[in-house]
Amino acid sequence: MIVRSRSPLRLGLAGGGTDLSPYCDRYGGCVLNATIDMYAHCTIEMDEAFSYASFIAQDLNLQVDVDLTGAIPLEGDLMLHKAVYNRVVTQFNQGQPLPVKVYTHCDAPPGSGLGSSSTLVVTMISAYQKLLNLPLGEYDIAQLAYDIERIDCQLSGGRQDQYATTFGGFNFMEFYDNNRVLVNPLRIRRSILNELESQLMLYFTGVSRSSAKIIDDQVRTTNSNAEKPLQAMHDVKKLAFEMKERLLHSDISGMSDLFRSSWLAKKATSNSISTPLIEQIEDRAMSAGAKSLKISGAGGGGFMMLFVDPLKRLAVESALADLEGSIHPFKFTQEGTQSWKV
Repeated sequence: MIVRSRSPLRLGLAGGGTDLSPYCDRYGGCVLNATIDMYAHCTIEMDEAFSYASFIAQDLNLQVDVDLTGAIPLEGDLMLHKAVYNRVVTQFNQGQPLPVKVYTHCDAPPGSGLGSSSTLVVTMISAYQKLLNLPLGEYDIAQLAYDIERIDCQLSGGRQDQYATTFGGFNFMEFYDNNRVLVNPLRIRRSILNELESQLMLYFTGVSRSSAKIIDDQVRTTNSNAEKPLQAMHDVKKLAFEMKERLLHSDISGMSDLFRSSWLAKKATSNSISTPLIEQIEDRAMSAGAKSLKISGAGGGGFMMLFVDPLKRLAVESALADLEGSIHPFKFTQEGTQSWKV
């Protein structure tokens, strides 16, 4: 049997960081995000003739083969692949090993700021769901992905990515204690999506980064109750509500203004979010006519989102042309994770 799946990556438009514990547990968090036409892909082949399980990350040129005996230690390469397999076997297959070959690749590199790691976990779960006909809804898939990353693998991070890729589209998400999550889908007119796509530029800095240090800084901020960075987190949350209202009222200019405020508030939550390279990109883009910008994801590198008047887009592209980064065309998508049998 062969199944395939794909799950969309997301842009974090506002509120990123407030989905982290302990902040969302104490104060409640909220995030506005949207999925785009870049994906994490998975193919699973299952055949009783296989004497082992194989995990193949084609974009990373990595392969791990394991014997079909007991749980796989979560160490070394492709830990997420192993962790998803372990969960599926123990939680949904009565502990019986699965003779599978799991192939994955992602349209964006790890550390992109587009939620690629969580998206990869969700798309593997989605493939297993189709393979074994598992009774999992959207909230179940997203929570399972969160548990695999944060509990099983002990990886630092928030909650928005798993829910964004599972549900797809534009969503306003609320996060509370005890893993309570509310996903509020937003219906946006096609004309507004067209205008957003014409004004938003997606720029890869050329630097992939680990979000762990930035996330750990934000966790320490919440635990220490340091007034200035904690207030910055409150500002990030408030701006997410305002960004949602601007979007629902088709106020693209207002969204651009809030991008600027949101970026300043985000930088105030951790000294690791901006870098000399990011500041250089910001100076170049703004001097060439960009209206505002911010990082998608934790910061430190990955992808940046720029609001640019379409009439000045070529000027901004020219200003960034000699840097090591690159512009990535994109469109918004309405579908979340999808899986199918071949």
